[in-house]
Amino acid sequence: MTLSNTASGVFAIAPTPFTTDGAVDNTSIDRLADFYTTAGVDGVTILGQLGEAPKLDQTESVDIVRRFIARVSFPVVVGVSAPGYAGVRSLSAAAMDAGAAGVMIAPPSSLRTDDQIVNYYAGAAEAIGPDVPFVLQDYPLTFTVVMTPHVIRRIVNDHPNCVMLKHEDWPGLEKISALRRFEAEGSMPRLSILCGNGGLFLDFETERGADGAMTGYCFPDFLVDVVRLQAAGEREAAHDLFDAHLPLLRYEQQPGVGLAVRKYVLMRRGVLASDSQRAPASRLTDTARTEVDYLLARLARHDARAKLD
Repeated sequence: MTLSNTASGVFAIAPTPFTTDGAVDNTSIDRLADFYTTAGVDGVTILGQLGEAPKLDQTESVDIVRRFIARVSFPVVVGVSAPGYAGVRSLSAAAMDAGAAGVMIAPPSSLRTDDQIVNYYAGAAEAIGPDVPFVLQDYPLTFTVVMTPHVIRRIVNDHPNCVMLKHEDWPGLEKISALRRFEAEGSMPRLSILCGNGGLFLDFETERGADGAMTGYCFPDFLVDVVRLQAAGEREAAHDLFDAHLPLLRYEQQPGVGLAVRKYVLMRRGVLASDSQRAPASRLTDTARTEVDYLLARLARHDARAKLD
């Protein structure tokens, strides 16, 4: 199941489950993998920002990779971002040896110029090797690295194993259109585009040419439905369903508490045993939990999957 530039659908970004004392919760990893299978996702991405990857050591990271891959029958993408190429190389090799479909690489926040970005990915591509498919993670709101469509085109043209863009620019609809124009005019090969930002703009991203979503919203089954409806040409139904989830999507997208909201809802859905994060961590206040419960109750009027009592 090697990742390719035709990949589409929903690749769920998985959180890393922890027990209340900070240990990796393997039982919840199994439940999470089964949950994604039932939700109908097309793949899963682990050890990304949502997966608290910087809080894991190398042994824990590799163990999580192996456990997920052994549990699911769809492609697994592994985040291998690291301050230097040595870390990228070692985790990438371990992940691919374990059966990963590809890896995801984010840019260091120190990059500023177009040439610095292009040169960084040249080094990263060399570190992982030409046979390892990789996802280019474009998330300027967090990484502070701005990749223009022209920079992305340079990277894709230079490295055939760059097969997917995790698109999280904001605003970013015009970027999707620009990249699809490059493909149409023949100046860039086909690139799979899956979008993040919690799915906050998925309704129009798919209409602009995105292939689906790669994000960690706590209702991946909803993301699957939106992408399916759009692909079937059922635009009004897709937007109606999207609009019903929008208040919770918006709440979850708050900087600093998004992961806490996602883990809390996944715990409420019976997937995670605990909503714990590994320290240093943020937690929801009692007031915030009450607000999330209120949003879930409102959502349940339109989507029965949110009825959690």
